[in-house]
Amino acid sequence: MEKRISKKPGRFGTGAIAGVAGPETANNAASGGAMIPLLTLGIPGSGTTAILMGALMMYNVQPGPLLFEDHPQVAWGLIASMFIGNLMLLILNLPLVKVFAKIIETPKKYLIPIIIAISIFGVYAVQVSTYDLLLLLGCGILGYFLSKNDYPIAPLVLGLVLGPMIENNMRRALTISDGDYSLFFTRPLSLTFLIVTALWLLIPVLLKKRGKDVVINIEG
Repeated sequence: MEKRISKKPGRFGTGAIAGVAGPETANNAASGGAMIPLLTLGIPGSGTTAILMGALMMYNVQPGPLLFEDHPQVAWGLIASMFIGNLMLLILNLPLVKVFAKIIETPKKYLIPIIIAISIFGVYAVQVSTYDLLLLLGCGILGYFLSKNDYPIAPLVLGLVLGPMIENNMRRALTISDGDYSLFFTRPLSLTFLIVTALWLLIPVLLKKRGKDVVINIEG
């Protein structure tokens, strides 16, 4: 959109400030937008909101349509915190933008050990448990290999947060149907969701395989 309304669209792709600011603005706007389905429907719109949803559920606060009625202080507190946070960022970013830019240039050989140390101390300080440290190490290694092989981390976080909810509702449905799994395939709404889920999983795999076959044919 920025390129479309620009008087000099040819400058985009050459490091023009408008080309950098446009996608960053959209990225920041998406963070706030992901909160809307979380607070109103109880469905996280991103990996970050999935973590937030898990934290709320730990305190027995269920995001969804009844959140504003049952826990108005939490709902409006979140909205107020986002407003205040954006206001503070505006105040701080203008005079300190050069300092923040310098922080980005911090060499990884200094930054990574600091992050690892803070993570270890933080996890151990919560319950003072060696098991938590081993779990942190295992999750870190798994996350490294997933990231290295271009697996997105956000769906994994969503699965960890939404998994218990899905299991509870599945157990409830099986209790109602006396353990009959055909309930999920005979009801139109349930069947539709299952088909959409299957297509969502299969289509990327098929497209990727098709792309590889095209490349092989071209090279052949």
